[in-house]
Amino acid sequence: MANRQLILRLFRSVELKNRLLFLLAALIVFRIGAHIPVPGVDTSALAEIYKGQSSGILGMLNIFSGGSLERFSIFAIGIMPYISASIIVQLASEIIPSLKALKKEGDIGRKQITKYTRFSAVILAIFQGFVAATFVFQQGVIVIPQVEFYFLALICLVTGTMFLMWLGEQITERGIGNGISLIITAGICAGIPSGIVQLWSMTVSGKLLSVLFILFSAIVLIYIVVFFESALRKIPIHYARRQILEGGQGAHLPFKLNMAGVIPPIFASSVILFPVTIVNWLGNSYSELQKFALSFQHGTIGYIVLFASSVIFFCYFYTALMFSPKEMAENLKKGGAFVPGIRPGAQTAFYLESVVTRLTLWGAIYITIVCLIPELFISFFNISFALGGTSLLILVVVTMDFNIQISSYGMVQQYESLMSRTNRLN
Repeated sequence: MANRQLILRLFRSVELKNRLLFLLAALIVFRIGAHIPVPGVDTSALAEIYKGQSSGILGMLNIFSGGSLERFSIFAIGIMPYISASIIVQLASEIIPSLKALKKEGDIGRKQITKYTRFSAVILAIFQGFVAATFVFQQGVIVIPQVEFYFLALICLVTGTMFLMWLGEQITERGIGNGISLIITAGICAGIPSGIVQLWSMTVSGKLLSVLFILFSAIVLIYIVVFFESALRKIPIHYARRQILEGGQGAHLPFKLNMAGVIPPIFASSVILFPVTIVNWLGNSYSELQKFALSFQHGTIGYIVLFASSVIFFCYFYTALMFSPKEMAENLKKGGAFVPGIRPGAQTAFYLESVVTRLTLWGAIYITIVCLIPELFISFFNISFALGGTSLLILVVVTMDFNIQISSYGMVQQYESLMSRTNRLN
């Protein structure tokens, strides 16, 4: 009842309505752009060719771009160059001393790092746009001269990626939630109807038990994702100069079981499948390389082993990139806080690192299982890539984050209302 009243009060808020309307308008613009093709391409012929080549990195990028790659629209390469650039710049900021120093300079340093990220995204967008244009050109679906096509394709694709970057920033600033994540989620949601059509086709063809099994498995996986994403490891901390009232709760440090989020499966898929796809695009002159590439397609043992290893690696890598036990231990020491039974300083840092290491292992195992089990179902039942484990993980996690954003906004609204009443009484 209290939650219902909170929701009603939220939707009476003019600011919240404006933010939701802006988010809706931005996503509509994204979906419109996903249907605007690059000039000079026979999109119907390309769609027919794509049906037989939708596995691997092509399928993943097509889902993340909301079907734009299949249509070769202006958003064909999507927001992935920006995400890749962010990871590269973050890695570089831990290795290069000058960038590492920028991180410690506050807002000025962050703005400079953001500028480097955008420049890197442009370079990656040019490369990915050229590769995508080359693939489309090799299919024989171009109706204009080659030079003209490459020129128009690069301009449209790079501009489309830059526009999505700007749109994501606008959603974050003027809407609700993380703009980039919501754009990716919208692209994934756009592929769900095709998956539903395939399930209906299976039902009509007499495979009702298979459909029920798939739906039941999807519900179980969603429950598992929600459970593990909500799981926290709370480390109690005490303050030397703070007296905790009797019956009250002490402070604690919350650590998520999955601290890396959805980054590991995304980059594991990219790292594994991108070189494989490049080899497939090279032609028959590299037949031996193509045979090797086929051994790492979806559903093969090679793909499963490599994907699981890559997910575990990226979980530890990204967690180490985002979490510094020495810095946290130092901040606790400066604030007069300590973990009971652990000496402040180096011992606290070692303890926090050991806790995060164990959590990351279980988080990596959980992500690997969630991502691989649906892939096996896809291979066995021949279902669309839209129902893959990575897509499911992103959908659920982003939805949970969006719900948290709404709840946080509601708490802020309640606080502001309380403060205004207090000021009126005074």
